[in-house]
Parts: sequence; C-alpha cells; structure tokens
Amino acid sequence: MTDPSAPPEPVFVDDRVAWWAAHTPDAEAVSYLSRSWTWAEWNDRVRRAAGALAGLGVGRGDVVAFLDKNHPACVEVSLAAASLGAANAIVNWRLAGDEVDYAVNDSGAKVLLVGSELMPTVGAIRDRLTGVDHLVEVTPEGGEGDEYERLLAAAAPLDRSSDVEPDDVCLVMYSSGTTGRPKGVMLSHANMVQHTLNAHDGWEFEPGDKSMVSMPLFHVGGSSYVLFSLHDGIPSVMTREPDAASLAGAILAGANRTFLVPAVLAQVLQAGPDAVRLFGALKTYTYGAAPMPPPLLRAAMEAWPETDFIQVYGLTEVAGVATHLMPDAHRDPDHPERLVSAGQPIPGCEVRIVDPGTLEDVPTGEHGEIWLRTPQLMKGFLGKPEETAKVVTADGWFRTGDIGRVDDEGFVFVQDRLKDMIISGGENVYSPEIERVLAEHPAVMEVAVIGVPDQRWGESVKAVVSLHPEAAATEEELIAWCRASLAGFKCPRSVDVVELLPRNPTGKILKRELRRPYWEGRDSAIV
Repeated sequence: MTDPSAPPEPVFVDDRVAWWAAHTPDAEAVSYLSRSWTWAEWNDRVRRAAGALAGLGVGRGDVVAFLDKNHPACVEVSLAAASLGAANAIVNWRLAGDEVDYAVNDSGAKVLLVGSELMPTVGAIRDRLTGVDHLVEVTPEGGEGDEYERLLAAAAPLDRSSDVEPDDVCLVMYSSGTTGRPKGVMLSHANMVQHTLNAHDGWEFEPGDKSMVSMPLFHVGGSSYVLFSLHDGIPSVMTREPDAASLAGAILAGANRTFLVPAVLAQVLQAGPDAVRLFGALKTYTYGAAPMPPPLLRAAMEAWPETDFIQVYGLTEVAGVATHLMPDAHRDPDHPERLVSAGQPIPGCEVRIVDPGTLEDVPTGEHGEIWLRTPQLMKGFLGKPEETAKVVTADGWFRTGDIGRVDDEGFVFVQDRLKDMIISGGENVYSPEIERVLAEHPAVMEVAVIGVPDQRWGESVKAVVSLHPEAAATEEELIAWCRASLAGFKCPRSVDVVELLPRNPTGKILKRELRRPYWEGRDSAIV
C-alpha cells in the first residue's frame, strides 16, 4: 500500500523541489558559502528563474549555457530551463577561451550565465558568440552588481509549461568524441529521473544527514549526484571547489555523505591525522570518474572502518552511474579481488560483453567491449546523429568503447579502453584533441598521447613525439605550446622524444606498446 505521506515518484527533474517546498517549506534545502535557503525559498528561486529565462525569450527546445565554478544558481537554472522544456548546457569552467567558444556555439545557447571570475575569458571571445542574445553575470555571494539576482528579483514566478514532456532534453553535458572535439550529450528529464531512482541504492538518507555537493556540476557526476538530496529532501552543502578547506568546512557544517574523485581521497590521507579524523565523520564516501589505485582504497578503508565506500562506473551518455560496487563488497574477505571491479549493474541497467569484431557476446570471464542498455541512455549527441548511430544500436544498446569482463556473479571489471580516453582527476581527456595541438608545433613530426599511472590523479597525460630531422624542441617548450591552446588539465605533464613511434603493419600507431611499460604489473590496465 502506498504511503500517503511519501512523495510520489517523480516524472520531471523539478518535481521533488516543488513537493518539499509544499510539505517541508521551512526545512533547509541548500547552503553555499555564507547563504542558505529553505525548500520554500529555493523553489521560489527556481520558479523566478523560469520566469526570468522565459522573459529573455527561452522556450521549449532552446538551450541556455552556464559557465562558473560550483554555484546553486547552476542547479536553479537547470531546473528552471527544464521546466520550460529547455536545456542547460553546463560548460567546464576550466576550459581555455577557444574551447568555451566551441562549446557555447555548438550548444546553440541563447542565454549565457557566467561567473564573475570567468567574465574576462568570455569578454575576450564575446564577438564570436553570435548566437548568445543575453549575457548574465553571476557572483559567488550574490551581492551588489549580481545580474542574476536582479533578474530573479524582477521576475514573476512561472510554473512548469504544460507542453513539457519527460522526453524533453534538460541537460547538455560535453564529452569528448572520436574526432577529439567534444560532443554535447543530450539528457532528458526521463534519463535524469531514472538515474536518480536506479542509482539510489546505498543513498538511503536518514534524518539529520546532509549531502556534500563538491563534484563539479559541469561533470555528469556533479549534476546527477546533486539530484539525490533533492529527491530525498535532505539539505545539500555545496562547495565552490573541492579544495581541502571547503570540504572540511562542509563536514564541519554537518555534511556526512559525498561523491568525490579518488584524487581527493589521496589528498586527505596525505594531509595528516587531523584531516583523517575529520573525514571519518562521513557515513558514505562514493568515488568514481577516475581509476582508484588499490593501495589508496585499502588505506582509506583502514583509516575509516565505519564509512561505507561505494564505487561507481558509468558514462555521461547514460546520465552517470551504470554499475556500483556496494559497501559489503568492499569489505568482503572472501572476495578481495572485487576491489578492482566496478561492481554490479544498477537496477534497470543491462550489461553485455561483446567481441568488437564479430559483435557476438563473449563467454563469461572473457574480455570484450562493454555494452549497456538502460532507460538512462541519452537521446543522442547534439547535432550529430551520425556520431550517435556509431555508438547506439538499433535495439538500444550503447557501445561504451571500454574493454572489460564480467564474472559469474555479474561483477564488471573494466580493463582498458577502446577509445584512447585518459581520465585524470575525474576529468575526461581525449588524446586526439591534444595530438591535434602538438602536431601544429613546427618541430613535431608525429605524436601520440597516452595516459600513465599517477598516484594522485589516477592517470596523467604523457605525450610521445618524434621530431622532424634536424629540428629541436624541449619538453618544457612542448608543454608550454599546449598550454597556449588547451585547458591546463589537458596538457601533458611529461613529454618523451623518440626517434620513431611503434606502428602496426597498417601504419597505425600502437599506443598499447607505448603504455605497456607504465602499466605492467598492475591489477588492471587502467588502475
């Protein structure tokens, strides 16, 4: 029998905010820096944001874009735009100007909201953002001169449009693709709601719990995770960045559940006994978006024996999580080998391991490409139906491009990547994008970019280059060349100069041969 006091299952991403505003209006919803809002106040802000966006000409099928560090306004805009049948394209604030230019123009955004710190970046490319009709500045504290706050104050609250459907796109998240240029992943209300419901295991919040939202909102892990606390009516403590002081402040403010990349875990363990004790207050530590070195995980579980650890594996194209390694599996003495697995599929997600050549399923335990089928699967890549068709089959299976295996109890082991993607500190770095930049250097004849093990970041970017005869270039010079065109996290941390790059008989560079010396002797090819 249905509990009449429980909220109904959501259909749209903004359903639960409205429900909590009606039923627990004075309870805390969100805190950020020096500000906090109740559910009633926050719902009013979302509704006013919808009215403001509508007043700027945003309607069903349109896109707005948001460029800033973590800020509740980003979530407000996502929910508000979604209620109009529009989408929020959340742009990585760490990108260089040319990359911001590409993402904003590719998204087709009519309105661009920009954090004060990023205004100089946008100012330098404003003349290229020809589709942007309105530029709105957002300040961290919402003080004097905040255009976003002025818009909210002047707007009339607007409820969800009657023509909005669950299949309407509500988020556009940028993910690197086969050309090295990012692709906009279109995620619908239904995708995000299904993710919240399906990935909810282990996140049964209790009274008094608070969720620490520190994953970047431009990452699907941030924008999907923030919906968990909205779903359960639990306060969110949002940090602007995932730095040590901000995380500690959030925990001192009562946050006891979080999702972070493994690199943060390493920083905490290296910060000394006081930091380790403080982080022991966490009930749940979910990690993902980057490889977790097994020694680091074992050290963390020993340091925090009462903390539930959950590992998640997924992709932007499936709205976030596809498999999870639950707390009991982390501490199962009979199966220590599962610590390097990605766990089992979440409810509603099917997994196949397929031979990439024959497209036939491989036997249990053998390696192949990981395929997923789930109601969380994206609507497609924005403006790129041909690219969508390459990864989504006619019967709805998504080809992840990851190589792995499944054991006889359904635990998924991700072994390697068909795509040459590098995941460094939770950031997806796609090698052709860097190779394209390095190839423009006058001394470089050919180049291959690979990921190598990094104790802090999981993987770091390495370039291997050969130079034109009689040409010269130093490692420092080549890294500086990249920094002039790429975000810092994409730039190589090291460069090797070799005489020739290894190739197969057809002439393709063998990146596996370049990676092998760095990954040999490890539990898997990417940890």
